[in-house]
Amino acid sequence: MKLKNSLGFFKNFKTIINSEIKKFYLSTSFYDEKISRIVSKKLVYKSSPSVFDCIIKYNKEKINIGNLNTDLIWKNQNINNISYKKLHNFFWLFSVDLKSSKKIVQSIIKSWIEKNSKYNDQVWELDILSKRIISWLSNTRLTYEDGDESFKNDFNFVIRKQINHLINQVNKSDTLDDKIISCSAIILGGLSYQDKNFLNFGLNLLRKIINNSLDKDLFPRSRNLRQLTFYFKYLVLVRELLKDSQNEIPDYLDETLYYLGQGYDLFFNNLKFSCLFNGNIESDNSDFDFYLKSKGYKFKCTENVIGNYALLKGKKICLAMDLGEPPDQKFSLNYQSGPLSFELNYLGEKLVCNSGYFQNERHQLNKISRSTASHSTLVLDNTSVSQFYLGNNDKKYVDKSFKILTKKIFSEDNKWILNGSHNGYLKRFGIIHDRVIEVLLKDFIIKGSDRLLCKKGNNSISFEIRFHMYPGTKVTKTVDGSNILIDMNNSGWKFTCENHSINYETGLFFGKKNGYLENQNIYISGKTSENDEKVNWKFEKI
Repeated sequence: MKLKNSLGFFKNFKTIINSEIKKFYLSTSFYDEKISRIVSKKLVYKSSPSVFDCIIKYNKEKINIGNLNTDLIWKNQNINNISYKKLHNFFWLFSVDLKSSKKIVQSIIKSWIEKNSKYNDQVWELDILSKRIISWLSNTRLTYEDGDESFKNDFNFVIRKQINHLINQVNKSDTLDDKIISCSAIILGGLSYQDKNFLNFGLNLLRKIINNSLDKDLFPRSRNLRQLTFYFKYLVLVRELLKDSQNEIPDYLDETLYYLGQGYDLFFNNLKFSCLFNGNIESDNSDFDFYLKSKGYKFKCTENVIGNYALLKGKKICLAMDLGEPPDQKFSLNYQSGPLSFELNYLGEKLVCNSGYFQNERHQLNKISRSTASHSTLVLDNTSVSQFYLGNNDKKYVDKSFKILTKKIFSEDNKWILNGSHNGYLKRFGIIHDRVIEVLLKDFIIKGSDRLLCKKGNNSISFEIRFHMYPGTKVTKTVDGSNILIDMNNSGWKFTCENHSINYETGLFFGKKNGYLENQNIYISGKTSENDEKVNWKFEKI
């Protein structure tokens, strides 16, 4: 352990040194001259801002910038403030009232160019820079039209200089989301300036990203549902830009969108809730759904298992379950350790859920939200199934994986059965976890059986099986302690368990972005013995 910690320390130290050397090099006049070698080209293709509705969340109230002091806008900024990044990525341009003065907008851009046209590690982060390029090139009615020749020359020069920087640095990034955004910005630049070098680089990079980050079924290797939506939105954007500019759409792009669309249709379309597995949080995709419909995209998924997530939907009940293994280490940054966890929905409201994901990687709540105890599944000896290690930049990745041993799905008109097992606790405790969930649709009964199969004879290991309730759900234990009553907004339920102690306690829910709420957790507790342990439980509508 000491050796492993020492190696980790030296690895992080080396990473810090390399990062500082990189910052120094990018700040030199030599690098500035390198990315400033630009063939002068005029802006040709001017895309409609509506093409970008798939990635933009508009404010209902438009911003009127007529009263802004353009001389002060870039002064006295706190670089640690989130609003700092939002200011420099210029995505706020999409919410600017089009009646606003073009001169004011262009004056703000001119002021930015004067102060930030050379590399700055804060302002030129790939995410910020890429969004800035997209914002400037997609809002040319405000940012470019009617500008004088001097301004247009500066505008075109700085755009192309930033694209050169992206081309130099994008492959060195270890953040897939940044790569997707950067790739979109490079492609947009290639289309806008009819620059084949930019366009070909961007399309080749896009294909490389798809090949490296999606599995053989074209589902994200991270198994992250939020990333599925993110990829889908940006790939739709690229396709619409190629279509709008009358460029050929590659076959691989259409194929990828088809399969991502299948996943999106299964997990997001027509659902009134978000499945909180592996980095996902609650989101409202109604604007994106409207965009897809307006552009003629139609996806109909006939499968009930995608990405090793099972999702069975009925008229009143919906059951989702994680039947997959952890992703490879490099894709596990947002993975949560909740194998065989499930979510149960009745009439659009969650009866059983997972706790969601706290996104701030440096916060203690991020670690808590990734634990097995934050999921509706089995916990042994208060430990998580997956182990994590601290990688570069204080980011946590899966260290020790596990295998899914069985995976079965049965579905007919009146009954569903989901069954899975994993060996995540085998090496430490000699136990295999096997779970069966049976749904009787007519009677509104959900029966579960969790078996703890002893393979090494260990005993007296404490276990808990948790069921997380959605915030606002009221939970009450009956006087005799044999039942727990659940009061939802639209229904009432009874929870029972055979031959094991049941109780409830207050927990934390991380399903809302950048925050948490209190919720209630029902749990079954006990200790293992030398024999296999079988825990039967039931939810029944009352």
